[in-house]
Amino acid sequence: MTEYFFASCPRGLETVLGHELAGLGADRVQPADAGVAFQGDFALAMRVNLESRVASRVLWQIGTGTYRTEQDLYDAAHKLPWSRWMHVEQTLRVETRANRCPLKSLDFVTLRIKDALCDHFREKTGQRPSVDTRDPAIRVHAFLTENTYFLYLDTSGEALFKRGARIESGQAPLKKNLAAGILKLAGWQPGLPLLDPFCGAGTFLQEAAEQSLGRAPGLGRTFGFESLSGWDLSSWPGICAQAAARAQPPAPLPIWGYDLKGDALDAARANLDAAGLADSVQLKQVNVLESTPPAPSGLIVTNPPYGVRMGEQAALAELYPRLGDTLKQRYAGWTAYFFTADMQLPKLIRLKTSRRTPLYNGALECRLFEIKVISGSNR
Repeated sequence: MTEYFFASCPRGLETVLGHELAGLGADRVQPADAGVAFQGDFALAMRVNLESRVASRVLWQIGTGTYRTEQDLYDAAHKLPWSRWMHVEQTLRVETRANRCPLKSLDFVTLRIKDALCDHFREKTGQRPSVDTRDPAIRVHAFLTENTYFLYLDTSGEALFKRGARIESGQAPLKKNLAAGILKLAGWQPGLPLLDPFCGAGTFLQEAAEQSLGRAPGLGRTFGFESLSGWDLSSWPGICAQAAARAQPPAPLPIWGYDLKGDALDAARANLDAAGLADSVQLKQVNVLESTPPAPSGLIVTNPPYGVRMGEQAALAELYPRLGDTLKQRYAGWTAYFFTADMQLPKLIRLKTSRRTPLYNGALECRLFEIKVISGSNR
C-alpha cells in the first residue's frame, strides 16, 4: 500500500536528500523547504530510517486538510483513529511547526491537538495517555501553512543524526547528517583521499569512514515505527540482515584528520575508537600552515574556526591569508570545501571561489565554499 511520508533535513540539503531517497526506491520525490515529500510502503520507510545519511526524521502523514481556527484543528485530530496506531498506556509528545500560520499561538495549537488525541482515547477507553516531552513512545508532528494542516506520526523516534557512539562532542560539533550532506555536495566518494585539517571531534572523518566500509547509519539503534501499532514489521529483520551483510570489517582508509589542538584530536580519537574505526583514519597533531598533503590530490572538507568575539576575528583575519598561501604552495591539485558561517572567508583567504552553496547549521546561515587549488596565483 502506498503511503505518504515527509523526510526532514537541514536546510540546503533538500536536493541531496531527494537524490538519496530516489536511490532507496522512493516514489514521487518532491523537495520542499527543510525536507522532502515522498511516497512508498512501510518497508521503504523502514529502509529510509536505516539507510538515509541525510534525513533528520521520517514522518508518516496520517491527515491533511484545510483549517481556519484552532477548533478546526481539534476536530480534525479528534476524528483520526489513534487507537489503531498506539495504546493508551503509551506516552506521547506533540510538536507543531508552521509557515505563515495566521493563528496567534502555536503552543495553544499544540495543546488543542494533544487534547483531541487524549479525548479520543478517553471516549473509547475511559483513560487518556500521558505526555512525556523528553522520551515519548509516540511522537506526533503538526505542520501548518497559511490554510492547510498536515498531521504526521514520527517513524524515527530519536532524530536520525543520533546514530552510533559519540563520546566527545568538541566545541562546535556538526550533526552527522549535515556532515554527510556536505560530503555529498563536495562529490566525495569512498576511495577518494579526504583530509580535514581542522578536524575537531572528527565528524567528517567518521562519516566518511562509515560510508567507505558500507555501514548503514541506523544499524544498532531503535526507531519510532517499532512502537506503532498496526505497522507491518514483517520485512524488518530481512532489511536489517541485508544491511549488516554489506558492512566491511575496519581497514586503513585514505582519510586523514589534522588539528593543532591535542584535546581536539583526543576527542576525535575517542569517537573513532568507540565506532571501531581507530585503525581506519589517520590523525596527526599539526598546524595546518606547516602541514604537507597526505596524497598527491584529493578533497579537503572542513569546518574551519570562525570568530564570534573581536579578538577571534582579528586572529582569523591573520590566519586565513596564510592558509590560502599554504594551499597554493603545497596543495595544488586538491579541491577544498570550507563550511563556515564566516562570509568573509573567500575574501580573507584570497583564493578564487568556484562555488558557494547556502546551507544552515541549525538556524545559523552558512556557506559551503569550493576552491580548486592550483599552483602559484589563484586569485
